[in-house]
Amino acid sequence: MADSPAVLIVEDEPDLANLYAAWLRDACTVKTAYNGSQALEAMDDSRDIVLLDRRMPGLSGDQVLSTIRERELDTRVAMVTAVEPDFDIIQMGFDDYLVKPVSKEDLLSTIDQLLLRSTYDEQIQQFFALASKKALLDSQKTEAELRASEKYARLEDRLNVMRAQIDETITELSNHDAYRRVCQDLSRTD
Repeated sequence: MADSPAVLIVEDEPDLANLYAAWLRDACTVKTAYNGSQALEAMDDSRDIVLLDRRMPGLSGDQVLSTIRERELDTRVAMVTAVEPDFDIIQMGFDDYLVKPVSKEDLLSTIDQLLLRSTYDEQIQQFFALASKKALLDSQKTEAELRASEKYARLEDRLNVMRAQIDETITELSNHDAYRRVCQDLSRTD
């Protein structure tokens, strides 16, 4: 399972943590932590996704999340909690929020979406890096020099391919119900 996402399940109810782990084992490399301290010990850059309970004794999920973000770890965090969301979530650095009870399908769908968002982020970063190189060359070279360069032609081709990939990813994201609702909410606030 070398290509499977590495998921850390942080849940203080061992039976529930183990149930989530059993649900995800076929699709993910799973590790469980039963409290906030264990979660922070298990956290490093190898974790793609953290499924984090919010209300735990000792270190709360909120504190674990803050520490993950302070460490600037490149991981996606989904809160999986019985705590109904309130306005305090606006300042929190999570990527998704699921209210218990959750199903196997909820967890798998959330993981898929978080991985897709990560892909999109990487695509956008690569696209803008290439676009800035193109813009620099456009400002420094003559039209004849640009047309004569094979490297510049390959750069333009790569940008076109990346645009198509980004469009595909956006379409996939748009097909997800939660993402569609977010977009609808954003368009209503404009």
